[in-house]
Amino acid sequence: MLFCKSNVIFKHVSFCKSCKRNYVTRNVRVRFAPSPTGFLHLGGLRTALYNYFFARKHNGKFILRIEDTDQTRIVPGAIEQLQNDLRWSGIEIDEGPTEGGNFGPYIQSQRLQIYRDQVNVLLNNGSAYQCFCTDSRLNLLRKQALKQQEVPKYDNRCRHLTPEEVRNKIDQGKPSCIRFKISDKDESFDDLIYGRITCNISLNEGDPVILKTDGYPTYHLANVVDDHFMNISHVLRGVEWQISTTKHILLYRAFNWTPPSFGHLPLLMNSDGTKLSKRQGDIRITHYKDSGIFPQALINFIVHSGGGFTKDLQTGLKPQSYSMEELTEQFNVDKINSHSGKIMQDRLLEFNKLELEKKINDPKDLNRLVGDVKTLLIKTYPQKKENNTLQYDDEHIKSILKWAIPRINTLSELTSKNLEFVWFLPSNMEIKESNIEIISSFVRYLESEDLNNDRLSGILKEFCKKHDVPFGSFMKTVRYALSGLKEGPSVAEMMSILGKRNTLERLEMCINKSRS
Repeated sequence: MLFCKSNVIFKHVSFCKSCKRNYVTRNVRVRFAPSPTGFLHLGGLRTALYNYFFARKHNGKFILRIEDTDQTRIVPGAIEQLQNDLRWSGIEIDEGPTEGGNFGPYIQSQRLQIYRDQVNVLLNNGSAYQCFCTDSRLNLLRKQALKQQEVPKYDNRCRHLTPEEVRNKIDQGKPSCIRFKISDKDESFDDLIYGRITCNISLNEGDPVILKTDGYPTYHLANVVDDHFMNISHVLRGVEWQISTTKHILLYRAFNWTPPSFGHLPLLMNSDGTKLSKRQGDIRITHYKDSGIFPQALINFIVHSGGGFTKDLQTGLKPQSYSMEELTEQFNVDKINSHSGKIMQDRLLEFNKLELEKKINDPKDLNRLVGDVKTLLIKTYPQKKENNTLQYDDEHIKSILKWAIPRINTLSELTSKNLEFVWFLPSNMEIKESNIEIISSFVRYLESEDLNNDRLSGILKEFCKKHDVPFGSFMKTVRYALSGLKEGPSVAEMMSILGKRNTLERLEMCINKSRS
C-alpha cells in the first residue's frame, strides 16, 4: 500500500504523486515522439491520443517530435504518413516538423549539434566518459555472461581509464562512443499510473551508450535533452519505457535539470491476450482508413480499452460514440488502468455504425457522405460511369444512405454484390414469356397503391392472393425483374430501397425487354 507523506513539487505541476490525487497543472506541454521506422498503429495512436486529451484538458500544447536517430531503420515516407495519420485521426498538432514552433527543430537528426554540446557538459562534469571497446570485445563479454548464466552487460571497463590513457587512444585514432555513468543504488520515481517505482538498473546493465561512434545520440540522451529544451511538462508513454525512466532521471540529475512527470500507459493486447505486433497488418491506421472506418469510430474503439475516461465507457453498457471534445472532458489520468487492455475487434464496427448514423442524420455530414459515396461508386464501377448507366445523383444516394442506417456498418458495404442493383440496371432483366402478363398486372396494381414501407409485405401478399399465384415463386420472378438477382434482399426491401418510381420503371423496362 502506498502512503502519502508529502506533496512533491515538480515543474508545472503540484500534486501528491504517490496517491495521484488532487493535482493541478499549468503550462502543460506534452509530446508524441514516434520513430519513422514503420507506420502508425493502434498502440502508437493510443499514446498520441492520451497525450492529446491531456493537453487539451489542461489548455496545454501537443508537440509532435520525430525521433529518427536510428538512421539504419528509417522507412521512406514514414514521417509524412505519420503526420497524415494523426491529422486523419482528428489530432491537432500545435508544434511539429510541419507546424514549426519556438522549440524546434522537431526532427532529431536536425538537432545533432545540440546533443553533442550536451554530451560535452556530461564529459566535463564527470558524468560521462569515452569508451573505446570494440564490437568484438563487447560480443565476447556477452558470450561469457551467457555461458556463466549471468545477465549480459557492459563491465564499465573504460570508466576507469585515466585522462592520459584516453588522450593516447584518441591520438592513435581509435574510434569511441560516449557512455553515461549510472548509479549502483536503488532509485525511485512516482509514476502517474503505477505509483512508486523503485529500480537498481546497474543490476541488469552497465553504463549505457549515449552518443554512438557515428555522432548520433541514442534514444536515452536525445529523449532527455529534447524533453528539457522543449519544456515538456508531462511524459505519457508506453509501459515498455518504464524500465528506462530511472536511467532518464539519472541523466536529468547529471545535467542538474528538473525532470517532467512520468506516466506509463499499459499495453494494448489482442482479444486472445497476445501482444499487439507491428507485423500485424490489420493494426495499422492506414488499414482502418482504407477499410472505410471513420476516424472517430476508431478513436472510440481505442479508448474503450485501458480506461482513462469517466461516465459511460464502462464495459457492458450500450456503446456510444463520443466526440473529441466529449472525450477530452471525460479524460482523467487517475482513471487509467495499470493492467493491460484488450482490443475487442468486433466492437469496432459497432462504433462505425454509430458514427455513420450520426453523419447521415446531420445535413452537413450527409452532403460530405454523398461525395464520398460518389467517389466510391466511380472507383468501383468505372465502366458504368463511362456508359452513363450509373445512377448516382445526390437525392438517390441520400435516400439509399437513409435506408441503409440500420443495415450497414461501413460505406463500402453499399457496393456489395447484393446491393449493386440500386446503382445501375442489371443487363439480365428478361423474364419468361409466361410471366410477362402477371408482371404487367403487378405494375397496374402498384400504380394505384401507396408503397408505404410498413404496407409493402401486405401489398405483395394481397396481390398474390387476388391473382392466385404462389407467393414464393412470384417473389423470385419480381426480384429477378427488379435486379437480375436470383438471391438477395427481400422484394419488399428492394422496392423500399428503389422507391415507387424506380420500381415501376424497372418492371416496365423488364416487360419491354422480354417482349422484344
